[in-house]
Amino acid sequence: MTGTILTKEGKAELEAELLHLETVRRQEVAKRIEVARGFGDLSENSEYDDAKNEQGWIESRITELKYILDGAQVAEVPKRVTKVSIGTRVTIKAVDGGKEVSYNIVGSAEAESSKGNISNESPIGSALCGHKKGDTVVVSTPRGEKKFEIISLGAAK
Repeated sequence: MTGTILTKEGKAELEAELLHLETVRRQEVAKRIEVARGFGDLSENSEYDDAKNEQGWIESRITELKYILDGAQVAEVPKRVTKVSIGTRVTIKAVDGGKEVSYNIVGSAEAESSKGNISNESPIGSALCGHKKGDTVVVSTPRGEKKFEIISLGAAK
């Protein structure tokens, strides 16, 4: 696949974010700028500066989302998951006795570790891709190599 790889759900989330930024947030920040202009001197108007900074962020995020979505490829997730790939949920356990941890394997644009979504391009994600339940996988980390056993596989949540 070429371009940004997304799950079906991830693409829908990015499209919803883009729509919200274009239809709601743009108008909100435009109103904030209009109100702040009414406060007078723009050279010392922190409300105006803040609103203009937010407007810049919104416009750059809109550009970024359009770029991601224009080149996006949606990963096809098989109905029966037999190996780790984008769109799968994998539970692993460190061979040296660590606790079980579950991750959703997603494209880099969707990665958000706080939600349990790791990129297929991350050290753990790339090491796991292509492996099956029961396999032992070696992952290179900043603290050296770690071995993990794949405990279970399923569709990403």
